[in-house]
Amino acid sequence: MYPEGVRADGLPAVLSDPARLAALAASGQIGSGPERVFDDLARLAASVTGCGIAAITFVGESRTYWKSVPHLPFEGFEQWQNAVGDSFCYFPVGMNGPFVVEDAANDPRTAGHPAIGPWGVGAWVGFPIQSSEGYPIGSMCVIDAGPRSWKAEDLDTLALLTRAVSNEVNHRVSLEAARVALNVAEDALAQSAELARSLQESLLPPVLRPVPGMDSAARYLPASGEVSVVGDFYDLFQARGPWWTAVLGDVCGKGTDAARVTALARYTVRADAGEHLSPAIVLDRLNTAMLAQRAPRFLTAVQATFRTSDAGVTGRLCLAGHPPALVRRADGRVRPVGTVGTLLGVLDDVELTDVRFRLGPGDLLLFYTDGACEARADPAGPQPHKPIFDESNLARALADSHGLGAVATIDHIAAILADYHGGFASDDTALLAIRARPQ
Repeated sequence: MYPEGVRADGLPAVLSDPARLAALAASGQIGSGPERVFDDLARLAASVTGCGIAAITFVGESRTYWKSVPHLPFEGFEQWQNAVGDSFCYFPVGMNGPFVVEDAANDPRTAGHPAIGPWGVGAWVGFPIQSSEGYPIGSMCVIDAGPRSWKAEDLDTLALLTRAVSNEVNHRVSLEAARVALNVAEDALAQSAELARSLQESLLPPVLRPVPGMDSAARYLPASGEVSVVGDFYDLFQARGPWWTAVLGDVCGKGTDAARVTALARYTVRADAGEHLSPAIVLDRLNTAMLAQRAPRFLTAVQATFRTSDAGVTGRLCLAGHPPALVRRADGRVRPVGTVGTLLGVLDDVELTDVRFRLGPGDLLLFYTDGACEARADPAGPQPHKPIFDESNLARALADSHGLGAVATIDHIAAILADYHGGFASDDTALLAIRARPQ
């Protein structure tokens, strides 16, 4: 008989869990070579902790597959793996949590372990890489040549970087699932335009979750011209109990860097909104996460946390360098809401303020990115010098839509923008509307 949770070889029984192994296989990382995105994260982990070695590995039932070991040259798939018991990588997987060792040679959990000599392990710390379902499929670790006491900030940073690895892997799984579901041609991922559009769509929820007592709608309107991954994003989800969260943001720039910051923002807000009902606190924590991960782009955002009742909607809203939200009353009156705050990802100390708001029956709250209030006419069209479509134009368009539900309101604004710029959108635009249902 063997202890519960332990295999006959003394290793954690979870290593052989079929569900975990299925999640590992779905990740597509077994037998894959090094990639810059993972190498960059591993090098960052080594740098901030002052360790000589950092590694990202994926742990199978009997083998550990190396994904990123920046201090070693890649010599092929056969060399970039070892028996699962020949490294510490299975420890975070077995625990599905952090494994921290300050003196490997004398720690009773690791003393005499076969990895100590070959890897020069004096101290070791690792966190599990998790699938979107929460299965531990690998680990990210740093190794110090001598014993040491790990600082809390080192552990926090490594935890954040590991979540970034998990997010990168899970985004790829989502993209592949979308590719199969939509029956995309086998070479679609090799075409940069299709890859960019697929990645952009993966960063936006395809369908908003219904909120009791409300109707909601969102739309992403791409800019004209070359397809590229941009940083406009939105989300609507249940935060905790009766509380819901709506968030919309705009990451500076385009491309892979913008997409990574977008992913970090969405996942950080989702993780923290259930713990903190103050949007200002959630966005402040997002700013901290961006700085800790040295996010290559800054972002602006607006977030609201609210609850519904028979009388309508009450909540709090915060702006982080973002244009004010617009409230459209049931009678068509429109007013801005929110206090201007600091954009995120640049400064250690940010000024963010929660503002209370209320929606009565039939009232609507609109979030938007600057593509909706900085629309320009087609420079090659009949009116190239037409004035910019600004916030006052947007407010009038919203007022003209009074009486419409969330979906119809978004459609109305999208149509007005399209008519204004004549089919040439100079910037991407995201729109999100939530409306308290009329009585």
